[in-house]
Amino acid sequence: MQKIFAVDAFTDTLFGGNQAAVCPLEDWLPDDVMQKIAAENNLSETAFIVGASGQYDIRWFTPKVEVDLCGHATLAAAWVVFNSLEPSASKVDFGTREAGPLSVARNGDLLELDFPSRPPQPITVPKGLVNALGREPKEILGSRDSFCVFETEDDVRALTPDSVALEAVDTWSVIATAPGDGDVDFISRFFAPRQGIAEDPVTGSAHCTLTPYWAERLGKDVLEARQVSARGGKLTCTQRGDRVGIAGTVTPYMEGRITVPQ
Repeated sequence: MQKIFAVDAFTDTLFGGNQAAVCPLEDWLPDDVMQKIAAENNLSETAFIVGASGQYDIRWFTPKVEVDLCGHATLAAAWVVFNSLEPSASKVDFGTREAGPLSVARNGDLLELDFPSRPPQPITVPKGLVNALGREPKEILGSRDSFCVFETEDDVRALTPDSVALEAVDTWSVIATAPGDGDVDFISRFFAPRQGIAEDPVTGSAHCTLTPYWAERLGKDVLEARQVSARGGKLTCTQRGDRVGIAGTVTPYMEGRITVPQ
């Protein structure tokens, strides 16, 4: 039997934000077993961590694939370290396979990710992208994801992408963003049907691209952000050269044990 946690990241409200499962391991399970656990959980990501004493390796799986970087599940994994594995710790460092070193620091209930900055660049627009989104952006750039900038928050909220058509587009995933109305600097949504996620509720890794874009456009290094999915989530983002800080709170949902094949 293997211990597992489920928490809601980037929210202080139960059933808000983005839920992630976290499995602390003594040693890595076979890749296919971890993928099957993630599929069985059927959450946007399941994080697996191995380590101790504030130093862990981390891997993330959607129900369909392993991913190179995930923000909300890293925030969730840090919460598990701080609240279950190492209650006296104030910082945890994570080693990754592709994204380089990551860390999470806590300040009371607020946890801040230290992640790589991934500014968007001009790209050739993937064939079929605009039709799949159902609305033409003002600008389309790219990093890991296609980065679609709209005029208004209402434009982004009104999007109803064709997930089947979007899955056929040659792009890892799609960030849709616009200036925020009211109490935030910018808003976003995130669609990744190719990775088994029609719409992700709150996407930390997307803010590796959102933060440098909006920091430059708005001329400020600290920004308040909201992902306007059905569950929704709030993030505080800080541009620090080639790194970004992405901060939010975590709300616990479940702690239990799962059966792992021998």
